[in-house]
Amino acid sequence: MDKSVVSIPRSLFAFSIFYGGMVCIAGVLGNKQVALGPLSAIGPVFGLGPLAVEAGIFAFLLLVVTSSAVAELHGGATANTLVRIGFVPLIVSILLSIAVLAVPAAHDMAPERLAAFDTIMGGTPRIWLGGIVAYGISQTLNVTIFAALKGREGSRLLWLRAAIASMLSQIVDTLLFVTISFAGVFPIAELLAGQMIAKVVLSAILVPPLIYAFVALGRKLDGTRVAA
Repeated sequence: MDKSVVSIPRSLFAFSIFYGGMVCIAGVLGNKQVALGPLSAIGPVFGLGPLAVEAGIFAFLLLVVTSSAVAELHGGATANTLVRIGFVPLIVSILLSIAVLAVPAAHDMAPERLAAFDTIMGGTPRIWLGGIVAYGISQTLNVTIFAALKGREGSRLLWLRAAIASMLSQIVDTLLFVTISFAGVFPIAELLAGQMIAKVVLSAILVPPLIYAFVALGRKLDGTRVAA
C-alpha cells in the first residue's frame, strides 16, 4: 500500500468543501435583511420593533450544523480543526474583495452595476474584523459545547445538543459582531436584542432537523472512503 496516500472519510471530505463555501457566502448574504413572517411579530412581545434578521444567518446556521455533524461523526478535535481551516477561505475572500474593489472598473461597465457591486462587496475594517472574530469564537464555542454535551449524554439527544450549542454560539456571534462593528457608531442595544432573539428562534426551529439530515448523510457517505 502506498503510505503517501492519506485516506480520509468521505463525509469529512464533502463537509469540508461545503463548509468553506458557506464561510465565503455568509458575508455576501448578510447584506440583505429579511422579515420572516410570524418571526417578525415576536419583537413587540419584547418591546422591540418587528424583527428582521440578516440573511447570512442561514449560511451561519449551516456552518453550525456542519461543524456539529463533523463533531458527532469524527470528534470535537476534528471539528475544531475544520473551524480553524475555515479562517483561510474567510480571510482570502476578504483580501480578494479589497483587491477587486481597488482595481478600476472597466469604462463600459454600467454605473448602476458598479454601485451595486461596491455596496454589496464593500465593508469597513471594523466590519471585516468583527466577522473574523465572531466567526472564530462562535464556531469554536459551538463545537466545544456540542462535544461537551455529547460527552455527558453520549449519542442521545442529538437534536437537543445541536440546538443548545447553536443558540448559545449565535448569541455570542451576534454580541461580538455587532459590538465590534458598530459600537460607538449608533446605539446597538435594540439591534443586539432583536438579532439575538431572531437567531435563537431560528436555531431552535432549523438546527434539530438539519443535524439529523447531515449526520445521516455523513454516515451514508462513510460507507466508502476517498483518498486525498
